Amino acid sequence: MLLWPPVNVRSVLSANARGRRARDFAYLLRRWKTAPSERERRHAGLTLLGLAAEVLVPGYIVTEDLKRWFEDNSFLEDLRQLGDEDRRSADRKFLLRELLKLVANLPGDTAEAGVFEGASSWLICDFLGGTGKTHYAIDSFEGLSSPTPIDGSYWRAGDLASSERIVHSRLEPFGAVLCKGWIPEAFTHLPETQFCFVHIDVDLYQPTLDSMEYFYPRMVTGGVVVCDDFGFTSCPGARQAVTEYMQRRPEPVLHHPTGQGIVVKR
Repeated sequence: MLLWPPVNVRSVLSANARGRRARDFAYLLRRWKTAPSERERRHAGLTLLGLAAEVLVPGYIVTEDLKRWFEDNSFLEDLRQLGDEDRRSADRKFLLRELLKLVANLPGDTAEAGVFEGASSWLICDFLGGTGKTHYAIDSFEGLSSPTPIDGSYWRAGDLASSERIVHSRLEPFGAVLCKGWIPEAFTHLPETQFCFVHIDVDLYQPTLDSMEYFYPRMVTGGVVVCDDFGFTSCPGARQAVTEYMQRRPEPVLHHPTGQGIVVKR
């Protein structure tokens, strides 16, 4: 039997799916509003978030609720003071702070390649204050260098430019050393020292590879290297740089669900 006008089956199915999703959302919203307990209310709310994510950010995974670090008010207040009010990087910064526990009693200094506005460097300096370590913060403050084809199409030259003045004001109380310049030339301004903790957050292949080549040989045993961009599809070059470099080394790269890649020096 012919239908007139012609029916787009995919559109009909899509409309039906949207209708079901709308009904599910309305049902869960009623459950959320009328839930007899906080436990059921939070469960309905989390399910609502999952439905909303399917529409707004397809592929995004809404994870478990009731994690204890959600209640670390001191840490969350630090993030707010540092300008991370939307908390989208809170999980990465919390893990970074936890990893610092591994190196607090190790010899060696700390560094961050790709400082942006200095939040991660501030957390490093604040946690390790009083240990006698010097922190080195390296950035061009002019944004990213020009991406190459290996870096994909997400970034543009000049993205993530930041204020040297803001970073200086945040880190100066800790006695941190700012090294302004492009990687790898900026590394020539660093003293010959060992490192116990290095945070690499430069997004692109070449500066990530240059950072690994500089810092890895200078890491103390037990020292930690964190590549902030390792697990993000927006930074394929950073992941390839770390993977290529570590293929010739004994340590595995631990890919954390936060998106960070972690290496502990043997």
